[in-house]
Amino acid sequence: MPIYIYGFFMAMLLAFLVTPFVMKLAWKIGAIDVPGDARRVHKKPMPRLGGLAIYIAFIMAGLITLPLKSPSVKGILLGSTIIVIIGILDDIYDLPAKVKLVGQIAAAGILVLFGTKVNLLTNPLGGMFVLGKLAIPATLFWVVGITNTLNFIDGLDGLAAGVAAIAAFTMMLVNLSLEQASGTLVMALLAGAAIGFLPYNFNPAKIFMGDTGAMFLGFVLAAQAIEGAVKSATAMALIIPILALGLPIFDTAYAILRRFVNGKPLMQADKGHVHHRLLAIGLSQKQAVVYMYLISISLGICSVVLARLGMKQGIIAFALVISMLLISVRYINITLEAKKSTHGM
Repeated sequence: MPIYIYGFFMAMLLAFLVTPFVMKLAWKIGAIDVPGDARRVHKKPMPRLGGLAIYIAFIMAGLITLPLKSPSVKGILLGSTIIVIIGILDDIYDLPAKVKLVGQIAAAGILVLFGTKVNLLTNPLGGMFVLGKLAIPATLFWVVGITNTLNFIDGLDGLAAGVAAIAAFTMMLVNLSLEQASGTLVMALLAGAAIGFLPYNFNPAKIFMGDTGAMFLGFVLAAQAIEGAVKSATAMALIIPILALGLPIFDTAYAILRRFVNGKPLMQADKGHVHHRLLAIGLSQKQAVVYMYLISISLGICSVVLARLGMKQGIIAFALVISMLLISVRYINITLEAKKSTHGM
């Protein structure tokens, strides 16, 4: 059995076994999500330290299977540990956004120290952009950005964990096709840990992953995207990780654009995310989450097609998915406007 398959099932089993203990710990230390505003869709207090179970499963399986002498692996393990510490503190004490940002930058800096940097970007039309002095800022921007995109979509039971698992599985297949053994294993461990947690997190959830989980998953995905597809000298390298993480990236970009157009603070939370809109048109939590899983799977297929078959087929697949996504968004907006008009009559 290939070691990445062994690692996948080990991480999945560990996450499944560890989560009940983390649930008890969350109640004891006060890592509880109490519904207190209109954005929250749950009705009762919930433990929100589930990301710790995902992290423990990933680390335990990783210590057995990963090449621990690899600088990039060391960077991911140390950086993700910083992220998890910040996440645990936030899940207990609700840290200010600036404190979390400093922690995220520090974790991204660990990656840079161990050699994980976006040194160049490949142009899909040919040639490369050597970033030079911009390599470190570009790396920090990418890692911090992706770390937060997973947090932004963590609004429904099972959504962020499932989307992260799909993205990790996609990037595992891409790394496998590029013969990047370490990256394949890292993504297999992450996918397994996220899937092992899902039985407790899917609707009706018994525990939330909290910032601990959302930031950890986003951080590892961002780091491995640099080590894998972004570093490969191919015309598709710029597009593949963006496609694999397409749903959280799109939702975050749409939220920022929406707030900018409406003159609201860019980091101000609202109920305009895609999952909120799906609930508003009448979908149940489970239906909305499955719908977003399907979008993530479609984008993941595009990534794999791009990596395996090339630019032409990848662009065709991407165009089809984007068209479907835009039509869906348009349908959602029309339905919401119709509902508002009906209620206003």
